[in-house]
Amino acid sequence: MIRDARPEDAKMVAPLLFTIWKDMELPLLQKESEEKILETLVVAISVPDYRYGFNHLHVYDDNGIIAGVVSGYPGAKEPFIDQIWPELAKAHKLIDQSAVFKEKETFSGEWYLDSIVTSPDYRGKGIGTALLNELPRFAKADGEHTIGLNCDKENKAAKRLYERLGFQTTGEILLSGHRYEHMQKSV
Repeated sequence: MIRDARPEDAKMVAPLLFTIWKDMELPLLQKESEEKILETLVVAISVPDYRYGFNHLHVYDDNGIIAGVVSGYPGAKEPFIDQIWPELAKAHKLIDQSAVFKEKETFSGEWYLDSIVTSPDYRGKGIGTALLNELPRFAKADGEHTIGLNCDKENKAAKRLYERLGFQTTGEILLSGHRYEHMQKSV
């Protein structure tokens, strides 16, 4: 069942999101232990309007097990979405207390698919596709009629999937030293 995330999902959601952070090779990961980052991320998920706050998350719940998660929000929120992280990083005594994400990823006028990930035990079972198929509903609920996302240029399989779902490349963006294609779809 796909549902809106709740604060109590944080302990199951944080490791899934952390998988993406590792794939992105974020600089924070070179400075901090996985344990401290996850501890901080769990708390951050309970903060509404944080990039990965529960109100920006939708989960695939398989009888109490979070099998997948999608994170997204209106692009107009991007300038404010990471403001809480430095405060949480300081409270958890992280070495790097700056915002994790410093580059512009999205644009006003689109609902931005920030992240999508499935648990390793659930991969290949249609969880990711089920979450992707719900994006128009999430976007419309937030008052947006365009969905945007960034696809790693090296991930050809993901790009094919997004194209099959109606996304088109609209530009290119550099995030944490990785090249991404910005893709959009009208809903």
